[in-house]
Amino acid sequence: MENKTPGALLTAMRAKPPLVQCITNYVAMNIAANVVLAAGASPAMVHAAEEAGEFAAIAGALTVNIGTLSTQWIDGMHAAARAANASGKPWVLDPVAHYATSFRRKAVADLLALRPTIIRGNASEIIALAGGESRGQGVDSRDPVEQAEASARLLAERHGAVVAVTGVVDFVTDGAQALRIEGGSPLMPQITALGCSLTCLTGAFAATIPADPFAAAVAALATFAVAGEEAARDAAGPGSFSWRFLDQLAALDGAKLDAKVRINAA
Repeated sequence: MENKTPGALLTAMRAKPPLVQCITNYVAMNIAANVVLAAGASPAMVHAAEEAGEFAAIAGALTVNIGTLSTQWIDGMHAAARAANASGKPWVLDPVAHYATSFRRKAVADLLALRPTIIRGNASEIIALAGGESRGQGVDSRDPVEQAEASARLLAERHGAVVAVTGVVDFVTDGAQALRIEGGSPLMPQITALGCSLTCLTGAFAATIPADPFAAAVAALATFAVAGEEAARDAAGPGSFSWRFLDQLAALDGAKLDAKVRINAA
C-alpha cells in the first residue's frame, strides 16, 4: 500500500473489513466490540483455550489484553499468540496493570516472549515493562507520556515491536522512528475500557496493513484522537461523551481524519 496516511488506512480498512480476534477483559468486551464495529472492522471475542489458537489462524489480527486474568484465559492467550505467529498474523499486547501482582508479571513476561507485533499501554505500564520505576497504581497511569518515551524506545528495540504509549499526547515508536499524536479529550479516561478498545482497534489497523505495524498503530491512535476531540465538542460529561464518541467514529472518513489529525515527529 503506497498511501499510509491514517485516512488512507481507515478507508482501506472499511473497504475490506478485517476480522479481529479480541481477547480482552470482561469490563471491556462490550465497548471494545462497539468501537471496532463503529470504525468499520469486525470483532470476535474468542478467548477459550480450546478454540483461541484455531481462531487466531483465520483472523486478520489478534489482540491480547490481560485486564481480567485467569489461568484458563492465559492458556487461550498463549494458544492464540502462537497460532498468530505461525500464521504470520500481527498481534497486539495490552499489558494492563502488569506490575500489580506476581501473577500478572509472569503472565506478561510469558506473552512478551511470544514476540507481540505491537505493545500498547499507558505511560506507567510502559515504564514498568521496560524495567523502570513507575508511579502507576492498578490500571491508572500516574506518569506523563513524555517520561515513558525512552522506555518505549528501549522496549521497541528489545522486543522488535512497535510500542504505543497513550495519554494526553500519544507516542509511537519502533525504535528507529517515532511520532507524537495530539487530540482526544480529558473525558476519555473517565470512560471505562476506552484504552482497551483502542488496543482492539489497533489490531484492526494491523490486519489492514500487516507489513507496516508502525503505520497501523499511528492510524489507530489518530482515529481515536480525532473522534475523541470531535465527540467532546458537544458532550456534557462522560455519559454523553461515550455515545457521541461511537457516533464520531462511525461518521469519520479518511479525508476528515487526515485533515484533522495532528501528528509531529518525535
